[in-house]
Amino acid sequence: MTLQQLKYIIMVAAKGTISEAARELYIAQPSLTAAIRDLETELGITIFNRTNKGVVLSSEGEEFLGYARQVIEQANLIEEKYAGKAPGKKQFCISTQHYSFAVEAFVDLLREYGGDEYDFRIRETQTYEIIEDVAKLRSEIGVLYLNPFNETILRKTIRANDLRFHSLFIAKPHVFVCASNPLAGRPTVTLDDLEPYPRLSYEQGEHNSFYFSEEILSTLECRKEIQVCDRATLFNLLIGLDGYTICSGVISEALNGPNIVAVPLSVEDYMEIGYITHNKIVPGRFGRLYIEALKRRLPSG
Repeated sequence: MTLQQLKYIIMVAAKGTISEAARELYIAQPSLTAAIRDLETELGITIFNRTNKGVVLSSEGEEFLGYARQVIEQANLIEEKYAGKAPGKKQFCISTQHYSFAVEAFVDLLREYGGDEYDFRIRETQTYEIIEDVAKLRSEIGVLYLNPFNETILRKTIRANDLRFHSLFIAKPHVFVCASNPLAGRPTVTLDDLEPYPRLSYEQGEHNSFYFSEEILSTLECRKEIQVCDRATLFNLLIGLDGYTICSGVISEALNGPNIVAVPLSVEDYMEIGYITHNKIVPGRFGRLYIEALKRRLPSG
């Protein structure tokens, strides 16, 4: 196995066809095909499944691609440091539940270390996909929460994927409501207070188990239930329908504006918010810097 073969795998995965990857790499298509097959034979795995429209990564290939990217990133850093090679385009990806502090930390990272060229990605996505992204090395860091209801299942899933959960802080339950909502001025609200209003939550796709819900108390019955896929839609519905969502209470007015406020929810529960990493991969430079930025953005007190 060579660094060149790893670069070939990364390019083919990006282009989706061997012919396009060969043109980009300035090599003959048969040579590229042979190099990939040699690597698959050497490792005893199928990296790409061939189709009429091109190639797609196999499940083994998705995992291998994550390791290949890590190796190439480290090799590039060595060349930059010791061989005087000009820095290439910086790449980094995280997956997270819908937390403003995670976005603010991402912004901080880009402002300080992005430079002239970069390919940074942040995926605000479903809980199971966060775990899967880090397990398959599509993302270096995943940000999510545990609490007494989901902890057993999520920790089991995290361990099964050879990941580790790192705690950041404990959040007491709050609700986000529109600033004009009658509940917005209350020092606290109860579940009974919320009963007349629509409850908003993030849908979880095919893994729509209560254990993977982004909101605590998801098993409680609710007469008015709305599920959404993204933060902007959820906030628009909070404003337009006087809805609410149960959350950590951490919000950024700079990112989300002054129309959404957090009100403490009077229940005996908590959210332990943290991040997950892969046990077999040490976070790279940007992974470490993002974790530092994340910690600086945590709520005080």
